[in-house]
Amino acid sequence: MIDAVLDRLTRLHPKVIDLSLHRVLELLDKLGHPQTRLPPVVHVAGTNGKGSTVATLRALVEAAGLTAHVYTSPHLVRFAERIRFAGQLPDDPALLALLEEVEAVNAGAPITFFEVTTAAAFLAFSRTSADLTILETGLGGRLDATNVVERPALTVITPIAMDHQQFLGERIEAIAAEKAGIMKRGIACVVADQGRKVDKVLEARSGEMGVPLLKEGTDFFTRLAPDGSLVYKGKTVEWVLPPPNLAGAFQTRNAGLALACVERLTRQEKPPVLPEIPAAALAHGIAAIDWPARLQPLRRGPLVALLPPGWELWLDGGHNPHAAEALARHARSWRDKPLLGVVGMLARKDVDGFMAALATRFHTLRTVAVPGDATTLPAADVAEAAKRHYAMDAAAADSVAAAIADLIARTPVPAARILICGSLHLAGTVLQENG
Repeated sequence: MIDAVLDRLTRLHPKVIDLSLHRVLELLDKLGHPQTRLPPVVHVAGTNGKGSTVATLRALVEAAGLTAHVYTSPHLVRFAERIRFAGQLPDDPALLALLEEVEAVNAGAPITFFEVTTAAAFLAFSRTSADLTILETGLGGRLDATNVVERPALTVITPIAMDHQQFLGERIEAIAAEKAGIMKRGIACVVADQGRKVDKVLEARSGEMGVPLLKEGTDFFTRLAPDGSLVYKGKTVEWVLPPPNLAGAFQTRNAGLALACVERLTRQEKPPVLPEIPAAALAHGIAAIDWPARLQPLRRGPLVALLPPGWELWLDGGHNPHAAEALARHARSWRDKPLLGVVGMLARKDVDGFMAALATRFHTLRTVAVPGDATTLPAADVAEAAKRHYAMDAAAADSVAAAIADLIARTPVPAARILICGSLHLAGTVLQENG
């Protein structure tokens, strides 16, 4: 039933990204402007790290006994992952009723899939009490369907890099300008450390809008101490916490952004948006972050059953050059075992940029088509891109399972590590098929 409704919603408008706000605003008007009745909103934009920052902020808030509505995209396995009401994922009957209600109000008017589901999330959030609402942009920021909340409590901009150029522009400055479109007059914005060109754009926008910028590396600092603990130092507090429950040094930065949000919302806003969160609760939350397919070790399932003893299987949804660079940096710490790869990518992604950053980190690489996605890049094309960037051994495989079996057969070592990456769509398929 839920799949039938989702299919019908998709057919209302071609699956083409069409950045605009007028359609979603018209639908929200028919629904009674639910976006004006949300608990305090934290709005998050950026290229990489958005989802991890959102997941970390949610974990910190919930560890303190508070509740948060959360809207993210895309989903990995179930559509319900996108809409979390006060900490709970909706069951299919509740989600079905919500989507059918919004579909009936829309009455067949042209609307994108993302816009109608965003309106559904706002409607649900407006009807359920919570302490906070956390919204992740789908793409861009200025014309993203989530950018209809006029007075958020806080905005956040994670690292900005080249991605979605066909929609956001071919220059990093144009992409930064679109992301900066979530800034609201007089509302503080937490900003990740950025490159010089991006910084200039964000600073210009903040100056125009009277937006106080809370900048990583200037207003707050996050580092891993020699004992492995995470140290956050802001303007009003210093916290020493466990390391994030997500692998990768880049997750330290994402945790820092979330902690900067907590500091702002509890200590720097007048009056505070949230009550004080004890350090013990922050420690519990940082160690309990749950965000699948972000350097996730797979522990069980049919794919893991293929592995010889001592082998490891990891999954990451990174799909652009910036994400590949982060994976490559983390791979330098994986020196105890050979690193093997399974990569699948969509045709609209920068496969050469991805492979330029990561291909040489793999001892052996097998490429696959992304199952069930008509926009997949053929596995042979991904392999050719890897070879252009000096992959030692790259070839196409018929499936993820076939790729893993081939990697095992061709790697006569006691133990190795396999990383599946290149696409969130591929990661979702792996999670679904691997239980």
